[in-house]
Amino acid sequence: MIKIPARVLIVDDEKDFVEMFSLRLQAQGEKVFTAHSGKEALKVLMQTIIDVVILDIRMPGMDGIDTLKQIKAIFPLVEVILLTGHGSTETAVKGMKLGAFDYLMKPANFEDIKIKLENAGKRKDEQEERIRQAEVRSLLRRSGDF
Repeated sequence: MIKIPARVLIVDDEKDFVEMFSLRLQAQGEKVFTAHSGKEALKVLMQTIIDVVILDIRMPGMDGIDTLKQIKAIFPLVEVILLTGHGSTETAVKGMKLGAFDYLMKPANFEDIKIKLENAGKRKDEQEERIRQAEVRSLLRRSGDF
């Protein structure tokens, strides 16, 4: 089976983490984009088709929760996996209520990240397929062939 690379955006203010993490994902065959702030992430999303965003919650300026709200408002089908440290699961749960796919505690095990990334990609693909099917049914109804 041929693996189609996911288009992943990593957003974290820790530049060393972003660099190391992006190299590991690229080695797994993913197409990786990076940003070091919420505002920078939104710029990348405006210019590039992204499947999954891996988003740190604690960042200076626009934090991860505010960034998540913006992402979901503008790009509702983009899946977001939150990264949280400092034992702040309450914030991660809040993020999931706002539309995040899931969350991981820092430092996250790379295998856990890979699994959540695959599952988020599958969910995005399934949502897009349901939308396509609904659009086809709508067109058939309008044309009278349904």
